Amino acid sequence: MTVKNKVIVITGASSGIGEASAKLLAKNGAKVVLGARRTERLAAIVKDIEAAGGEAAYQVTDVTKQADVDNLVKFAQTTFGGLDVIFNNAGIMPSSPISALHTDEWDAMIDINLKGVLHGVAAVMPIFTAQKHGQIITTSSVAGIKSFAGAGVYGATKFAVRNLMEVIRMESAQEGTNIRTASLYPAAINTELLHTITDELTKQGMDAFYQQVGISPAAVANVVNFAVDQPEDVNVNEFTIYPTKQA
Repeated sequence: MTVKNKVIVITGASSGIGEASAKLLAKNGAKVVLGARRTERLAAIVKDIEAAGGEAAYQVTDVTKQADVDNLVKFAQTTFGGLDVIFNNAGIMPSSPISALHTDEWDAMIDINLKGVLHGVAAVMPIFTAQKHGQIITTSSVAGIKSFAGAGVYGATKFAVRNLMEVIRMESAQEGTNIRTASLYPAAINTELLHTITDELTKQGMDAFYQQVGISPAAVANVVNFAVDQPEDVNVNEFTIYPTKQA
């Protein structure tokens, strides 16, 4: 299993997809380094992983700050002696109609969902380029491959991430740096994303929909593990993860 002994940085690791992925990867022998803003949650997850026999560490990280992400990556290298994978997973989804003009939320989505990913890429690119291997996994969304009313700006950030990841894949192949990419397009996954919606009508609709069809973050964690577990010469780079019930 090629997951074993890989050093993997995960942002947005304090709940949901990040937490589930950290626990599964650690169970399969990876050394995981968790980054997010909630100290108590990170500490509890690391404790759970270590109690189960895994290796993990954490550092409080705000992905909107390049220095924070740089420091998280350096911490991973210092703690576990290298770096193989970054999973850019931090994100928010305060969806609303464009006409509602929640411009502060637009800015926050751009800062976290897009710039946060760029900060992760910038932090690892020199390392992966020098060692001529590495993997960048990023959580986009089904809203990054389809357009949804009420998710215009959220979808815009996720479409941008999709393009970014594909260009990294292409340029890496051209440059011979062997950097693999994987873009995840989750649909209705039961995470804390819904808690970031402030527009009342949007939240009511999304809550009802997710209650009907939503599935566990473990479904996405399985895909992350699969992507990491591929041989170094195999790049499985796009995954759409739907609940079976979701039309």
